[in-house]
Amino acid sequence: MTVNYDKRSYTINGQQVFLNSAAIHYFRMPREEWREVLVKAKLAGMNCIDTYFAWNVHEPEEGEWSFEGDKDCGAFLDLCAELGLWVIARPGPFICAEWDFGGFPWWLNNKQEVAFRTHSKPYLDYVDRYFDKIIPIIRDRQITQGGSVILVQVENEYGYLEADEAAASYMKYLRDGLLQRGIEVPLITCVGGVEGAIEGANFWSNADQHYEELERKQPDMPKIVTEFWTGWFEHWGAQAATQKTAGLYEKRTLEVLRAGYSGISHYMFYGGTNFGGYGGRTVGASDIFMVTSYDYDAPLNEYERVTEKYAVAKKLSYYIQAISGFLLNAEEEQSVPVRLSEGFTARSRGRGRERIWFVESGKQERENAYLTLSRGNTVPVTVKPGAITPVLEQLEISQEVFLTCNSYLLANEAIAGVHTLIIAADNGNRSWIEIEAGQPIELTGQPPQLMKLSGDRKQLTLDSFHFSEPQVLSLSIGGKLFQLILVNGDMADSAWRFAGPSGTRWALGYPDMDVTREGQIMAAVSRREHGVLLLGNWENATAPLDESPYVHLEKPELSLVATSSVALAPSEDHVYSGVPLDFSSMEVPYGYLLYTCDFEQGPGEVRTVVIPKVQDTFRVYVNGEASQLVRQVGASSLELKLKPNETNRLQLLVQNMGRLNFSPFLGEFKGIQGPVFLDGNSVDMRDQWQHGAQSLHLGQVCSVEPGTVLQRTFTIQGQDRAILVGAMSGELTINGQAIDITGYKDWFMFHTLDISAYIREGLNTIEMKYIKSPIDRLELISYHSQNELNGWSIQDANLLEHSAVQDQQSGNGPVRHSFHFNRPECPEAVHARLKLRLTGMSKGYVKLNGTDIGRYWGIGPQEDYKLPMAWLKETNVLEIFDEEGRSAAGVKLIFDEHSSMRWVTLG
Repeated sequence: MTVNYDKRSYTINGQQVFLNSAAIHYFRMPREEWREVLVKAKLAGMNCIDTYFAWNVHEPEEGEWSFEGDKDCGAFLDLCAELGLWVIARPGPFICAEWDFGGFPWWLNNKQEVAFRTHSKPYLDYVDRYFDKIIPIIRDRQITQGGSVILVQVENEYGYLEADEAAASYMKYLRDGLLQRGIEVPLITCVGGVEGAIEGANFWSNADQHYEELERKQPDMPKIVTEFWTGWFEHWGAQAATQKTAGLYEKRTLEVLRAGYSGISHYMFYGGTNFGGYGGRTVGASDIFMVTSYDYDAPLNEYERVTEKYAVAKKLSYYIQAISGFLLNAEEEQSVPVRLSEGFTARSRGRGRERIWFVESGKQERENAYLTLSRGNTVPVTVKPGAITPVLEQLEISQEVFLTCNSYLLANEAIAGVHTLIIAADNGNRSWIEIEAGQPIELTGQPPQLMKLSGDRKQLTLDSFHFSEPQVLSLSIGGKLFQLILVNGDMADSAWRFAGPSGTRWALGYPDMDVTREGQIMAAVSRREHGVLLLGNWENATAPLDESPYVHLEKPELSLVATSSVALAPSEDHVYSGVPLDFSSMEVPYGYLLYTCDFEQGPGEVRTVVIPKVQDTFRVYVNGEASQLVRQVGASSLELKLKPNETNRLQLLVQNMGRLNFSPFLGEFKGIQGPVFLDGNSVDMRDQWQHGAQSLHLGQVCSVEPGTVLQRTFTIQGQDRAILVGAMSGELTINGQAIDITGYKDWFMFHTLDISAYIREGLNTIEMKYIKSPIDRLELISYHSQNELNGWSIQDANLLEHSAVQDQQSGNGPVRHSFHFNRPECPEAVHARLKLRLTGMSKGYVKLNGTDIGRYWGIGPQEDYKLPMAWLKETNVLEIFDEEGRSAAGVKLIFDEHSSMRWVTLG
């Protein structure tokens, strides 16, 4: 069992393969869901699984290791092997993944000597401990040891950081750590490399550019897209991440094939869920915190349902599989004579007489292009606006049998002893198909319309429309049986390939399929009017089209048991007093902290409080009354209305919204850290920037060349400290002094910068290079160091006392709602999925039977929250913590839209 490679591709056990990999993370779903997700990947034509290993999942507390249940990553790898799926293992230690802290455990941030992702002994000592646990699990499951791990990644996306000698030393240390612990399959990297590893590229677009960069770095290595971004993550308060449409996904995949890559890892193929507090935070603004769902707009959605993108992934995977022998050995061609209709372009890859053309449209609507090949024959090609259509020219499908085709070839293999070609085109389209053979072609069935057969019967040409019902053409060439099956787009979406000991089988006409642990093939009953087509050995199979495609499901009802008001009164038994401390210092990994401070107020009613170091959204209470919700963090200035000449109580309820998962500044504190000050000042610094005689507002669209130096002034009066927070350039000058922002890259944009050492009383001048606009925030916060607000108490909000309330009124402070519900009674004929809709709720968290489902926030884009069926009991307890104390009248349980589909055993 070996893995080898050359510049063209990887070779596994002597067979050249196109690596078609599905990124799936075992830690983002219950163990009970692993099999179905992996089976769905295999049914989509994936031959490999790409997974991270999350350190913080396996060592949630220092020295307490967990590899059981949902965290049994070894069992996940074993299941991949059982299902015949290879594995690309990505152990980190940094994984990004929009996962809290990029996979590092929270407690590691308490180690003052640790500098993350550097060649420093304290940090690497902890990494070695982690590697000692995780690498043997991977090592024992390498393909060389009888498992299915074929590649192991060194670190992750390290090339986004500064490259220097220390960085190279760090990567070599990790590489050597893998080798010393027994990794013998090839090593890979993504975005940044190390000697002895094959580098891949992460992207969604610009496939040619990334290919050229890899070719320049490693001309003798195979080229693989280590992360091909099928969708994108979502964060609170943003739009839904649905911009990468199914049509674009198809085009981008074809661009990858056109460039010459020999592998694609679809990131994500299935995203899953950021249960608990594991949703991360990323750069770009102060409050880009991940939602609980990690659906990612991926081919397989959060509820393991097939989508339009799944159909695209399956179609292209089958296409790649059908032509992989040619595709992996074809070279890009520069001077093949070809003529093409105006408004279209074409590039080709070829091997001998075989060729694939990628015809791209520059038109505004769907049109037919005409491609005249070097042999003089003209092929009509239907291309959507801005899209790409692949065209095969003289592909050798069998000895001395060649296919030219302008549509997708889904199957090119023997099925029940007959060489079968399944050819698919979009609804409403036609296919132009030409078969050339060294021997006469004999029709063994009824000839289709618009068919031409040459005089010597060695060339057959079809011009065929694709109907809802499959069309079958049977041929014999030199005594060998062939069949051409033409299907339309709907039928292609519902085409499924099964390979097993009894041979290859195909089922066409079912919207969804699955394979049980016992090997039974299950099918969702079609909702369409077309029939089904079964190819291959389907003994005892039935096509139950006479059954209703739907089953009625009773919606489970929530029963509100209690609503408890959470007292914003720190308990003396569970409180720390002193300067505000962050979550890690308080040894609270996730959840909430309540910061409380009493102070005397003079005759005035309004006062400003400055919090120089805060990294999470927080809710402000003054004298027990809700004041405001602060979203933009880093540093904050609060204007408070107080009771004059009295003692006032300021409380800050802070939720840990997730640690940075991608940044050069990993290891930020969570919550509030350090002193808080009274009587500060805040200035919006986006306005009044000067560029010559032009005055600019960076909150608006500005016509300025990037790199242009802008200038403005600001005034400091009676303050000795100042913070600049928001979107700023890495090249900054204040009063003529350049400020070095270590590790900063302009495209990270957001920063919190203490500029106290650069300011002076009175007028100050700031210069900054323009990067982009509009920006949401650039704020100057100033205060005086003598105005510290003392006497803070801090408590884990989970330990706050709460008491039942009878007549709840929204907005009086946080509450806990407790519900009971029974496990839904679902017939075996359905695959039900349950979700929680939190209509009307504000912000908080949800627990199911004590398990943290994750954060919620009513600002969107997430509306529904997954409740795994595997985590249900006969009677279930649902707890909702709501910061504003809103009524739960609009909360309900619902099934997802696919839950009522009827499933049957097919064979």
